[in-house]
Amino acid sequence: MLFPITTETRTVTSLNGVWRFRFDPVRGRDGEGFAKRFFDRPLENAVSMPVPSAWNDLFETQSERDFVGWVWYETEFAQREPGDDVNLVLRFGSATHRAMVYVNGHFVTEHVGGFTPFEAVIDEHVTPGVNRLTVAICTILDYSTLPIGTYSETELPDGSKKIANSPNFDFFNYTGIQRPVVLYTLPRSRITDITIVPTYTGTTGTVEYSVVTTDDPLGIAQGIAKRIASDITVDVVDEAGKTVATASGASGSISIPDVKLWNPRAAYLYDFIVTLKRDGKVIDVYREPFGVRTVEVRDGRFLINGKPFYFKGFGKHEDAAIRGRGLDDVFNVKDLRLIKWMGGNSLRTSHYCYSEEFMRLCDREGIVVIDEVPAVGLMLKFSFDLSSLMNPGAPRPKTWETVTCADAHQAVIREMIARDKNHPCVVMWSLTNESESWEPGAGKYFAPLFDLARELDPGKRPVTGVLMQSRDISKDEVAPLSDVVCINRYYGWYFSGGDLATAKVFLEKELAQWHELFPDKPIIVTEYGADTIAGFHDTGSVMFTEEYQAQYYEANHEVFDKFRLVVGEHAWNFADFATAQNIMRAQGNKKGLFTRDRQPKQAVFAFKKRWEAIPDLGHEK
Repeated sequence: MLFPITTETRTVTSLNGVWRFRFDPVRGRDGEGFAKRFFDRPLENAVSMPVPSAWNDLFETQSERDFVGWVWYETEFAQREPGDDVNLVLRFGSATHRAMVYVNGHFVTEHVGGFTPFEAVIDEHVTPGVNRLTVAICTILDYSTLPIGTYSETELPDGSKKIANSPNFDFFNYTGIQRPVVLYTLPRSRITDITIVPTYTGTTGTVEYSVVTTDDPLGIAQGIAKRIASDITVDVVDEAGKTVATASGASGSISIPDVKLWNPRAAYLYDFIVTLKRDGKVIDVYREPFGVRTVEVRDGRFLINGKPFYFKGFGKHEDAAIRGRGLDDVFNVKDLRLIKWMGGNSLRTSHYCYSEEFMRLCDREGIVVIDEVPAVGLMLKFSFDLSSLMNPGAPRPKTWETVTCADAHQAVIREMIARDKNHPCVVMWSLTNESESWEPGAGKYFAPLFDLARELDPGKRPVTGVLMQSRDISKDEVAPLSDVVCINRYYGWYFSGGDLATAKVFLEKELAQWHELFPDKPIIVTEYGADTIAGFHDTGSVMFTEEYQAQYYEANHEVFDKFRLVVGEHAWNFADFATAQNIMRAQGNKKGLFTRDRQPKQAVFAFKKRWEAIPDLGHEK
């Protein structure tokens, strides 16, 4: 799906702003707004709601902040007669987690999944003048969705009913319209998709490309391919605005002389400009930024542009006070600036696809991205009783016989790769985070998903799944499927907490075992961290203090540096973030190197010294 931009043939109108909002009168799966046809008339008893944002933190009571069920949004837009040669398209960057969309009371589209875009042509439902847009959004997660959660309805002793939805993840279930909504016009005959696969030899870049149009929806229709070939032209334009290569046809290969490579922290972007003509007249134009770079896993190394790359960065969240997970360009720019200031070069979109705006920013800033789907916590026993994970005799539920999210998993992999396949910042796909990957049946569940990702990605990037700490890593069924072993490890916090000497012994033993199991696969420690309350200090090694956080990371790094296959470290987390209430969390997760308002804790400066001394490319131990 192409990102909405204004060109000579396309116009984009933002529908962001203050909408109207209300909760469905009845909590739970069904509500009553559909039966009462809220979409047929202006919303009653509505309050103001900014879009994009999460709605949760904009209410002051727990019953509102933690509402379970359907919520309703509404706005109006004015529209003139669009004309016979264009389509009017309504597009959402995301709607978390399920959306039903109506224009002037007419159903126009539905989307399931809270972190990828969707759109609909709405010509037939729009009239000249003022039009009403109504969106119903469901907050509920269960075993069929991604992420997964547990939905329950419990009768209390007083006869009332408690409706609860417990997510299988340790971050707050922010919901709503959290990314931009736009209305845009597109030519009826138009460019619908572009695929760019760049590589280079010496100083010459090569781009294999394909263009899909509404005239040839599959891009392979031989009967009209010759006609299309004469009507599609492609120009590659450098950052100075100079055209450096041209081609014609719906697919082909382009050579770029004296190519400038996209490198970590040293990005160079070209524009891939596609023009569609009919009878010599320009029908549609689209500009897709791209970078020339290669990615490869070979001999236990992760290579970018043929050189060993060391991942220095973070797992992070789309999370900020008040706006929740709502898109905020100010925070995005600040976050990447802080990462680069520290000497960092990468991040993982833990644990869902981040906004398109953020991905385009990473392209521009040269930040390397592991792109992850929202398959977090695929397990039936999600709790903070982590001791059972290390107990071989502990009974475990049969996750892979119970969850029904395989279809949702396939769908979001398709949507993520379709959206992000041209981003030079994306160097690897992550298909899960902390699932029951050691439980029998995990391999059978995940193998088709790994096959699907490899089939769909024209750039053939590495594919991984991020592994949770477990009792016996030799039984893990996702690691053999992965091109890179990505592990989350908390020795010194959840295990051997407060005892860093013991923690180092266990971490070193495990990394040695990974080397023995997969001697040719690189390892990235994708999470490791310690909760730290900003301003807590102590002379000793005391958990929750800033001193302990710094000592914890120093101990982990001492072990990492002993192992050839460790090619990266992503601290957990970039910044403190919101979670559901529980006794393990003091107003959220405090593992951030920065506070939620982006003030540094003590460990930041130790990371800065370490990372500035480690080259991005050419790092060898």
